[in-house]
Amino acid sequence: MLQLSPTNAYKRDFKKIASELMASAEYIEVMYCLMHQLPLAEKYKDHPLQGELQGFRDCHIKPDLVLIYAVENNLLRLVRLGSHSELFG
Repeated sequence: MLQLSPTNAYKRDFKKIASELMASAEYIEVMYCLMHQLPLAEKYKDHPLQGELQGFRDCHIKPDLVLIYAVENNLLRLVRLGSHSELFG
């Protein structure tokens, strides 16, 4: 199982929507799969990023809730969490 390594930006993002996320079956499923290195269901649209964010991945927990993350060694690095426009706009 991977250890979590959230960035400060992720912690701020999470804090804004924590109550909504903790009740979200999708968030719990995504985190479980990522931590246990299981493939995500296709509905989460997991894919590698390009350009400045090459080396990172993103998945869509909900239609407009995106998680940017990376797996490095034995760490699941949680980078950002928010809407597509907040993260890439």
